[in-house]
Amino acid sequence: MSIEQSELERLRKQVAQLNDQLMHSEKLASLGQLAAGVAHEINNPIGYVASNLSALNEYINSLMMLIKQLGKELPIEKTNRLKLAHDFDYINKDLPILLSQSESGLKRVIEIVHDLKDFSYLDDAEFEEADIHLGIQSTLNILGNELKYKAKVNTSFADLPLVRCIASQINQVVLNLILNAVQEIEHNGEITITTGYDDMWVWFSIEDNGPGIEQSILELIFQPFFTTKEKHKGTGLGLALSRSIIDKHQGVIEVKSKLGSGSCFTVKLPISIKTEKR
Repeated sequence: MSIEQSELERLRKQVAQLNDQLMHSEKLASLGQLAAGVAHEINNPIGYVASNLSALNEYINSLMMLIKQLGKELPIEKTNRLKLAHDFDYINKDLPILLSQSESGLKRVIEIVHDLKDFSYLDDAEFEEADIHLGIQSTLNILGNELKYKAKVNTSFADLPLVRCIASQINQVVLNLILNAVQEIEHNGEITITTGYDDMWVWFSIEDNGPGIEQSILELIFQPFFTTKEKHKGTGLGLALSRSIIDKHQGVIEVKSKLGSGSCFTVKLPISIKTEKR
C-alpha cells in the first residue's frame, strides 16, 4: 500500500469515527430530552401519591384512635378476643413503619425525578449561576444504588461561590468522572470528592483508590473512543465529552494517577466567564 493510500485510509477511518461520535452525541441529546419529558410526566402522579399518602396517614391515626375508644366500651375479655382475632396489636405496631418506609421511598423517587431533569440536555440551555454542590449531590443521588455496593463516598466541601455555567453539562461531567471511579473499583473502595476555590477558579476533584492508570496512556484517555475497559463496558467517549464540555466553559480538567494507588481528576471552572449569546 502506497503512502497516499495509507493516508487516505487513515482519513477515512477518522471520518467514520467522527461520524459515529456525532451520532452518539445526538443520541445522548435525544435521551436527555426523553429523560426530561418522562420526569415531567411522572411529576403529576407522584404528587397525587404523596398527597394521598399524607392523608392516609391521618386517616389511619384517626381509625386507630376510634378502635381504641370503642374497645373501652366493650368488656375487656371480648376486646382482647377481637384484637387477637384480627391481629390488632401487630397491625398497630407495623402500620407506622410501613407508612414511614413508603414515604421514604416516595421521597427518593421525587429526588431522582428532580435530578433527572437537571441532567437533561436541552437546546435552550444557557449559562447561569449554579451551585456546584447541588450538582454533585444530584449525581450521588442518581448513582446511590451502584455506589453502595462498590465504594464509600467521602466529601469535603468548601463554601463555594456560585459558578456561571450550564449546570446540566457540568452535572454530566461529574457523572462521568464518578462512574469511571466506580467502574475502576472492584469492591470496598473509597471515592473522595473535594471542592475549593481561589481568586481564579472554582474546582472539584474526584479521587478513587482503584488500580490507577499507566503513565504511558494517561494522555490518551481523553481521546474519543480510547478506553481501557472491556468490550461492551465503555464507549471511550465519557472523558472526551467531559473535556469538550469543560473546554466550552473555558475551564481545565486534569488527572493524576499512579498505578496501584488510584486516580484523581480535578475540574477547574473560571470564577468569571465570558459567554456568547446563542
